[in-house]
Amino acid sequence: MLRLSISEDASMAATSLPSGTNFGGTNVGGTNVAGIPGGLPLPNIYARVSRHVPAIEWPALAGDVAAILELKKTRNAVILAHNYQAPEIFHTVADIVGDSLALAREAVTVDADVIVLAGVHFMAETAKLLNPGKTVLIPDTRAGCSLADSITAADVRGLRAKYPGVPIVTYVNTSAAVKAESDLCCTSGNAVEVVRSLNAPRVLMIPDEFLAQNVQAMIPEVEILTWAGHCEVHEQFTPADIREVRESYPGVTVITHPECPPEVVAEADFSGSTAMMMNFVLEKRPKQVVLVTECSMGDNIAAANPDIEFIKPCNLCPHMKRMSLKNIRHALETMTHEVTVEPELAGRARMAVERMLAVRTR
Repeated sequence: MLRLSISEDASMAATSLPSGTNFGGTNVGGTNVAGIPGGLPLPNIYARVSRHVPAIEWPALAGDVAAILELKKTRNAVILAHNYQAPEIFHTVADIVGDSLALAREAVTVDADVIVLAGVHFMAETAKLLNPGKTVLIPDTRAGCSLADSITAADVRGLRAKYPGVPIVTYVNTSAAVKAESDLCCTSGNAVEVVRSLNAPRVLMIPDEFLAQNVQAMIPEVEILTWAGHCEVHEQFTPADIREVRESYPGVTVITHPECPPEVVAEADFSGSTAMMMNFVLEKRPKQVVLVTECSMGDNIAAANPDIEFIKPCNLCPHMKRMSLKNIRHALETMTHEVTVEPELAGRARMAVERMLAVRTR
């Protein structure tokens, strides 16, 4: 069941940023700290998260924030953070934020020796694929993904044997080994364009069954074959949840992620990747909105849009929540845990990711 609460973000100092752009986590300048209790450390940074972090808790976090900012300088490191990261990471120490597609694109141009991926393991692997000469760290190796766990390289080889000649589009939410067996990758933000780029009458789209079904609805001229993999966060939402929201908040704008079941997407006003969700809110400026996705996504958009009332779903991704300021600091202090991919495997997987990045999106 969807649990709801109204966001209390009334006056955030953080500015709205396009996904995949430099957030400026190392910039502690600025003077807009109105309403921030005196004596708090790093008041300009605290202003960005004051509606999410009680003032009494901030001093305990500020030590880690200050240490991370210094460590980034000494290690020549950058932090890439997914949109599902908690505000105390997203709005304080992250240098680049965005959805999977944005992080993949930005990872190619990162000017640093070390990349810390505040996200899940497949994202860190993707960053390593695109930056073989850089050190890529993930603060907690247990940060996995139900979609990545739903399919293996052997499964992909089996699909190729069963459907010879049918191109295989693999969601980036997969291991490097699975990517290596694929023709090219996609994200929820570019899946339609990627499938269309193949000019094929039939396509295997794995492993997210719901994403594939939602793409199928947009491209009826292509037969899309699916795999029964699901996101453990998005598969929990139901059409009844959406109807309940609309009954409780008449006029609310409902935005869903395409990893949700098709019947849930059908109940929404708009569906798109996390970057698309953010852009929709920024462009349309709905007075009241519910984001049917991971909890922190709502927190992070709400922080930058205090004039919009956010009604937030409370389905948390347990893997994303393994990231913390403390273990990001530890990763930079100890240079752990380094992500590596066997060279021959990496070469084939990199090709699938690069083919995706070469596809033009609107």
